[in-house]
Amino acid sequence: MRILFTICGRAGSKGIKNKNLKDFLGYPLVFYTASVIDLFMKQNSRVDCDIVVNTDSKDLMNLIHQNLKLQIDFIDRDPALGQDYTPKIAVIQNSLEIMEERNKQNYDMVVDLDITSPLRTVADLQSLIDKKTECNADVVFSVTDSRRNPYFNMVKQSAEGYVRVIESSFNARQEAPEIFDMNASLYAYSPSFLRSGKGIFEGRCEVIRMMDTAVLDIDNENDFELMEVIAEYLFRSYEEMDIVRRNISEVTKI
Repeated sequence: MRILFTICGRAGSKGIKNKNLKDFLGYPLVFYTASVIDLFMKQNSRVDCDIVVNTDSKDLMNLIHQNLKLQIDFIDRDPALGQDYTPKIAVIQNSLEIMEERNKQNYDMVVDLDITSPLRTVADLQSLIDKKTECNADVVFSVTDSRRNPYFNMVKQSAEGYVRVIESSFNARQEAPEIFDMNASLYAYSPSFLRSGKGIFEGRCEVIRMMDTAVLDIDNENDFELMEVIAEYLFRSYEEMDIVRRNISEVTKI
């Protein structure tokens, strides 16, 4: 099997300035992503893997090129794919096209890892790839259990006041359909689906579950500080998470 790992990072972050370049508990965020990929490759030596970074940030390119030992390709992002409302799947599709042309080979799977998700484990990544291999889904992505449910304890404003987001008569959360949060940490795509140009939900989707406290949306400085507090606890408490942090010293030239 041949896998293309994509790491996509845009220069202009709105909520946190230079988010993709920030240090997270002593290391740049992107180093955690590189570390978990490195650990997967070490544990799956028979899988052929390429890693590509697609970005319009020269600083991010330099940070990776100057500090990481891993063999990583770079794609200077097309300005048309660097807009506020550009869907990430379009960037991943572009990465696939360029890497197939550059290397004159096709891939069996494309796996995207978000830079702002430093608390992934190798087991999470392995679970995603195993699920994608075993099922006939076009896309497999990571989720966490949702703490709120639109059938039960989420509301919206209407002409008649505030009402449930989805009309229902449920009196207990356990009665409502199970709901998940897409945590944007991991995606595994079929290359043929990416080439089709369709959106994620135009294809067949499956999911893997991740620990809900391990992934927060990092949209502002408060989110970032809270994530670091949580991470310190999780690194102390969960060996599988701390392994990824410790392995950073193996993938860097520092």
